Amino acid sequence: MGKLISIVYKPQGASLTEGGYTRLPLQEALLVVGSGIAGDTKGNSLTRQINIMAADTMHDLAKEGFSAAPGEMGEQLILAEVEIDSLPVGAQLQIGAIARIEVIEPRTGCGKFERYQGKLKSEAAGRLGKMCRVVAGGTIRLGDPVYILAAAAREEIPIWDTDLTKR
Repeated sequence: MGKLISIVYKPQGASLTEGGYTRLPLQEALLVVGSGIAGDTKGNSLTRQINIMAADTMHDLAKEGFSAAPGEMGEQLILAEVEIDSLPVGAQLQIGAIARIEVIEPRTGCGKFERYQGKLKSEAAGRLGKMCRVVAGGTIRLGDPVYILAAAAREEIPIWDTDLTKR
């Protein structure tokens, strides 16, 4: 079992931070299906709603000279005792009592990440966490337990079986 240790977000109308991501810390947040963190201008994509990173990875990247205080890597949630970078696409994590997120893809970084960090994204390749979507909304709080659930079941229909009335 892991633990939620940081929540940050970018609220509408927040003053831009010079030389870094604009992120404000929260003690708790509401995760909204189809959006991400309520009031966060970073989410609002159908798939890329929440960006998660592992506390151990943040610590390692800080030792390598990256700015890695909460929000400085562009993440929204930091989890302790969860090996985020090894989670497969489709894995779901329950945060707190009812909120659940699903891993959509690895996070690879971008030009903004390189500008803010003053380092190439390739220097952190494979360690930038995961992009997720919210699959069950609910309030999350610092200190909440984090459980890794089985990957979502996805029924695959063979392309030669086009008669769906048999199902």
